[in-house]
Amino acid sequence: MKPKNLLDMVAKTVDRFSDKDALMYKSGAAYQSITYGEMWRQVKEAAAGLAHLGIGFDDKVALLSENNPMWPISDLAIASIGAVSVPIYPTQTAEQTAYILKNADCRGAIVENKEQLRKIRSTEVELEFIVLMKPEAGFSDGDRVLSFDSLRKEGVDHPLPGWEQEWQQIDGDQLVTIIHTSGTTGPPKGVMLSHNNFISNTEGVNFWVIELVPEDVTLSYLPLSHVFERMAGQFVPLKVGATIAYAEGIDQIEENLLEVRPTVLTSVPRLFEKVHARVQEQIESGTPLRKKIFNWAVDVGRQRYEHLLRARVDQLILGDPLPPQLKRKFELANRLVFQKIKDRLGGNLRGMVSGGAPLNPEITDFFWSVDMPVLEGYGLTETSPVIASNPMLRPRIGSVGRPLPNLEVKIAEDGEILVKGPSVMKGYYKNEEATAKTIQKGWLHTGDLGELDEDGYLKVVDRKKNILVLATGKNVAPQPVENAINNSPYIENSVLIGNGRKFVISLVVPDYENLLPWAKKQGLPEQDPENLAGHPKVQALLESEVKRLTKGFAAFEQPKQVKVCAKEWTVDSGELTPTLKVRLKVVEEKYADLIEEAYADAQAAATTGQS
Repeated sequence: MKPKNLLDMVAKTVDRFSDKDALMYKSGAAYQSITYGEMWRQVKEAAAGLAHLGIGFDDKVALLSENNPMWPISDLAIASIGAVSVPIYPTQTAEQTAYILKNADCRGAIVENKEQLRKIRSTEVELEFIVLMKPEAGFSDGDRVLSFDSLRKEGVDHPLPGWEQEWQQIDGDQLVTIIHTSGTTGPPKGVMLSHNNFISNTEGVNFWVIELVPEDVTLSYLPLSHVFERMAGQFVPLKVGATIAYAEGIDQIEENLLEVRPTVLTSVPRLFEKVHARVQEQIESGTPLRKKIFNWAVDVGRQRYEHLLRARVDQLILGDPLPPQLKRKFELANRLVFQKIKDRLGGNLRGMVSGGAPLNPEITDFFWSVDMPVLEGYGLTETSPVIASNPMLRPRIGSVGRPLPNLEVKIAEDGEILVKGPSVMKGYYKNEEATAKTIQKGWLHTGDLGELDEDGYLKVVDRKKNILVLATGKNVAPQPVENAINNSPYIENSVLIGNGRKFVISLVVPDYENLLPWAKKQGLPEQDPENLAGHPKVQALLESEVKRLTKGFAAFEQPKQVKVCAKEWTVDSGELTPTLKVRLKVVEEKYADLIEEAYADAQAAATTGQS
């Protein structure tokens, strides 16, 4: 029976797996765990504590924290009393945080630590209370601030009578969260999502993509403030009874993969790009024999992948469709090469899902060839979020897969992707004008350009607003070009510039993790990475990488100049959104002089060539 709401969905899991590990977190040198039964008890206590603080139906409570067990416990506690969670990225500034708190009419907030508490207090926003998840030693409640333990104790001392009966009455269409868009081109908009929005998306994903089972262990490292991790990394595992382990942070992800040894991983492309780049760099620096064995193994893996694509579904399910000779070759390739790559990611992964941004097809092809399936998908905050994904049995590299079975997708006359279905948002909070513009006649206008092939697989071209219209009249979709450039092991990030110009140029940020060892082998003097970026040999290397990786594009899509940005782009410095997308406007403002220099250099080169 379909759950009535998210609480009903999780309660069914708790009934089945009360003593099973639900959440894992690092404490000291080892991971600790919380069972489903214990998690549910804490949800009940936190809910009663919030009710004692005056929170009730439709009240808004902000969540401002890195991933940890108190995040889903708070999330479910807020939802269980009919209230609405408002997640905020912990990396956002005080000004951005204040905007969201005001825009969503938040009455209170649950924050991780004193840094987030200090951030809220530095704003002019007046909240009725703030709950502190991780207080420091010596902390005591007061001044409208209490610890998470105190919140739960309030719940124990003032229990909610009929709590189970109350949440069972929550309608599936009830608003459960307001998630603000990244605001790359204007003020963030508050996306209103209901219980049913999330439930329908978990149903579509678990049927279509990777079918999670109770024995699965996931590693949660993408921010729960983002809808992708919230749905795929929280609600899907809790729906089936899997175990969620929380990474300590992006910098510890490789260490945590080895400790947790997850079976399923959701990620953005950057992790896959880094693994791929590291493997490529090691192979290139290895012996000719090692390189030959690696290339042979990858070729065998690609043959196996292509054979599996052609196999009938009944062959895949009931038998082994591989010819005996190919099977033997693959087993040898796995022992010699693939298992070493798998072991770096814990050794147990049976499937990975990539979302949040496009994944370079070459990288997808590589992972499938080494027997590490990466399923690329596509979605928006406004669709809870997944719209389409590659299925495990019939993936198509270069596409984002087929629409989920409970959604309709069509392409408008101008190429825009339109979506209709149960996971489409209720609208933007307090913004009827933007809602009416985005949802027309029941169809959500995604703002993305795409194509559907003859088999119904979707290919996303780029954001409509990102298309560069050159002075020559040519249109350039920057995303595919940038994805190709980012495939270099020596390039961390890139953007294409050229709107209103005669040609495009590229700004690139070095990947110092691979560039520094390269520089050492070249005999370049040891120096600060940012100074190294200006060395002529480094400049020449990155220019040659861009030229090599973009030679397959049309001439007008290939950058005529490459400029190196020595400083890494980060969320803190403003060039990246919390989901690691480039804020083009910020980059253009910060590097305006460099951009003008690139066009001047190109013009000078053209003039010299003519003379």
